[in-house]
This record gives sequence, structure tokens and C-alpha cells, in this order.
Amino acid sequence: MDFFNVVSVEEAQRKVVEVFEDYIFEKEYIPLLEATHRILGEDIISNIDVPEFNRSTVDGYAIKSKESHGASESMPSLFNIIGEVHMGEVSKYNIKSGEAVYVPTGGMVPEGADGMVMIENTEKLDESTLMVYKSISFNENMILKGDDIKIGEIALEKGRRITPESIGVLAALGILQVNVYKKPKFYIISTGDEIIDLDEKLELGKVRDINSYALHSLIIRLGGEVVERTIVRDDYNLLRNEVEKAIGISDIVLISGGSSVGTRDYTAKVIDSFEGAGVFVHGMSIKPGKPTIVGEGEGKIIFGLPGHPVSSIMVFKAIVEYYVRHKMGIIDFTPKTKAIMDFNFPSSPGRETYQMVKLKEKDGKLYATPNFGESGMITLLADADGYIVIKTHEEGVYKGEEREVYLL
Repeated sequence: MDFFNVVSVEEAQRKVVEVFEDYIFEKEYIPLLEATHRILGEDIISNIDVPEFNRSTVDGYAIKSKESHGASESMPSLFNIIGEVHMGEVSKYNIKSGEAVYVPTGGMVPEGADGMVMIENTEKLDESTLMVYKSISFNENMILKGDDIKIGEIALEKGRRITPESIGVLAALGILQVNVYKKPKFYIISTGDEIIDLDEKLELGKVRDINSYALHSLIIRLGGEVVERTIVRDDYNLLRNEVEKAIGISDIVLISGGSSVGTRDYTAKVIDSFEGAGVFVHGMSIKPGKPTIVGEGEGKIIFGLPGHPVSSIMVFKAIVEYYVRHKMGIIDFTPKTKAIMDFNFPSSPGRETYQMVKLKEKDGKLYATPNFGESGMITLLADADGYIVIKTHEEGVYKGEEREVYLL
């Protein structure tokens, strides 16, 4: 395959979805307390109203709201106190004209009442007579039945990442077991005679394995798990054996390095040696990250990521993360903000550019300054707050232009 027959990022994403349309990410039921940060595998449809009764949001008295209209310090409205509702108790009252019932915050508002007057705006004339000094509006200081969640309503959508707030919703619905996607299993292979692990002695000419550690962190944040991480020398047979092992125990194989046209790069040959579609993307019009490979072996997706750290990370976000998000239907995964560019800079014609930026606030506005450097410089990423995407048809970015910044 001609390496320089590159495809756009969008075309690569389309091909990935097309080739792996039938691949299924499995689901499982797990206890609610273990569900934080997992991805919902189904819509959560409420079988109850939340709340299940009209609740007071204040300590005070339940009344018919219109009977407080005109009340003031000098001319209070008078009500007959007929009782009180205790927390956790079903109200036995049905309020009629001129009546009031004491209800604590969170308590059930009695039938017939359509408003709660705060206790500080009242005064007892005696044990059975209440003076109200301030008028209230219809349904004031109340949460009505079903105001939060209505029966039959989708409370949480499939593909949503479960946050502490989501846990609260699930608890309110009485859900103890949650249907979530199983964590996608990743197998990371770093290639190159020069690559060593962190516990090996660093000698001149050797390079520590940055990529697999950075990719491991990205995978965890994405919601996946790494089943194994290994380093393989520039040897076809060694790499093929490792990929064969990876295919058997993972959903996604990441090969970092070995994706360029060098004579010692075996990634494409290894992928093509397995049953399946083989390599279907070899080169993407993206900066950084042009030497990217995507293929299929034995029904599993294999990504050949560039060896340079920043390129590897950005390609992961552009296509690996895209694939996982698509298969699991993940909603609103990437945090982003808008910022004003404070620098003119061009892009590479015909290539989608992922440009690192640093954010700073000035006079109440957020500004973005580009971080320049080679894709092999890991500090280029570490010093950045986020990145902007410059599309292939754009010539660059202009000072004063507002852009969307994807936060790292």
C-alpha cells in the first residue's frame, strides 16, 4: 500500500466504523457503589415519580396561597392551625379555607395546600391561631410530585458517564444494580530497539518508554483497562507473536512506533499476516500523526500509532478515542471551552492540525496562546492546557478569533 495515499481524519473514522460495525462491546450489571465513571449500557427509565409526593422546601406552614395575598407586617392574614406533619410521615390532613399545617423541610405537603409560607414570616397568636406577615405565590416553596423525574421519563441516557450526581439519581430510583459497558480491554505494544522500560538503565542512544505510560493514562480516563503493556524489539517474528497474544485477550491492540516507511518497521506487515481486512488506513492527513496505521486482524482492531509522544497521544484522541466513543455511544466525553486566540499562526495545507495551546485569563476573558515544538517533545503536551483543531480547508488561525479549545 502506498504510504502517501493518506486519508482525512473523517475518512479514517468512517472506515473504522464501517469495518467494525458488527463488533460488540459487552455489558454487565454491577453494584451501584462500583458504577462511578462507568458508561451506562441502557437508558434508565424511571418507574416512579421523584419526588413521589409534594414536598416542602422550607420549615413553615402549608396553606392555600391565595389566602395570604395582601398580608403584611401591619395587616397579617390569620389561619387556624390544625396540626403538623412529621418527617417520614404521610399527611392525614386535607386543608380547607383558612387552615394551616406545620410542615418541616422535606416533609409532605397536605392535600388542599398549594404553597408553603416560611416560619420566619409567621407568628403564633396562640396555639391554634397563626399570623402570616408575607404573601406567597402558587406552589411557592414546594417541589411538586414528579418535578424532578416523572414516571416513564428517561432519567439517564445510555452512553452517559456515571458521575456522583448520576449515582444520586440512580439511588433516588432505588436502583442497586446498574447495566454498564464492560471496560474495553487494551493491549499496548511499544516497538523499537532503542526503547527501554523505566526500571532499565538509561544508556546513550536509548529512550525511555514514554508512550505506553501516557497511553495507559488516556485509556483509564476513557474508561478502559490495560490488560498488558510490553516492549518489543524491531523484529517481525517477535512483534507478530506479541500481536497474536494481544488479539486473544484484548478488544483493542495499540502498537506504538513502527508505522513509518522505514525498512525496520513491521507493523503493517504484521497486521496483514492475520485473517481479516488487514491494513485499511496507512497514513492520515493529520498534524501531528501522519504515519498512522489502522487494521483488522482476526476480528480485532489494531492501531499503529506514531512513535513520537505527542503524535501518539493526539492520534489516540482523534481516532482510538473516537472509535470507543462511537461503539459505546459515549455522550459529551471531551471537556471543552471557548477562548480568544492571541496569536496568528498558519496550519499545514491539506492536513487537519491539532495545535497545543496554553490558556490564560485577562480582563475576564479567556485567551489561548499556541505551544510550538516538535512532536517528539513530551513537554509540548505537558505545558499545554488543551488543543484546537484546525480543519484541512483552513489556512490557519487569526489573532482575535474565538476557537473551541478541547481541554487535556
